[in-house]
Amino acid sequence: MSNQVDNRILEVFTDYVCPWCYLGDSRIKKIKKEFRVDIQLIHFPLHPETPIEGRTLLDLFGSTQDDIDQKNKRMKELMVSEGLPYNDRSHTYNSRLAQEIGAWAQTIDNETTIHDNFFEAYFVNGLNVGLESVILDVVSKSGLDIEEAKNVIKNRLFKKNIDEDWNKSRNYGVTGVPTYVYEKQSMVGAQPFENLVEFLNHFDVSKW
Repeated sequence: MSNQVDNRILEVFTDYVCPWCYLGDSRIKKIKKEFRVDIQLIHFPLHPETPIEGRTLLDLFGSTQDDIDQKNKRMKELMVSEGLPYNDRSHTYNSRLAQEIGAWAQTIDNETTIHDNFFEAYFVNGLNVGLESVILDVVSKSGLDIEEAKNVIKNRLFKKNIDEDWNKSRNYGVTGVPTYVYEKQSMVGAQPFENLVEFLNHFDVSKW
């Protein structure tokens, strides 16, 4: 009997600085273990105008520190319930170069841990994932070639790939992340695992 995976693709629109994407990613990992489906990550421009030094959440949301504290508290509760480490955020950062490196890493090994490591760098360690030094640390932690990564960044070798992802987001009408697309049908937000299961069951996606 063949163990070949069905040629079915669940597109996941995501961004490394999106807390709901971090939360949803843990559920997608469970989906991969249960369903015979290929997961294709599509990088989304969440805050593309963010300067390299980052932007405070106070400025981003136009709110008070108390409001930011409450958002962090609620998010931490959600992460803890999911078994994910999470520390309070004060800034958002420009994830464009991180996305380009993520796209490069996927061409080497689609099971690479680099996505997890970018989430950890930002949501756990509070690092600016827009900085080349931080990106290269993530590359190193992921067991990938530092010199090759430097070349990818210097020459923007995967700029076109991310441009295509961003264009796909616009063409699909995606305005928020995470968004899950399967056979032109979509589901938006960090859906509970049960909702994702129901979504795929609707298309009779086979299980392992």
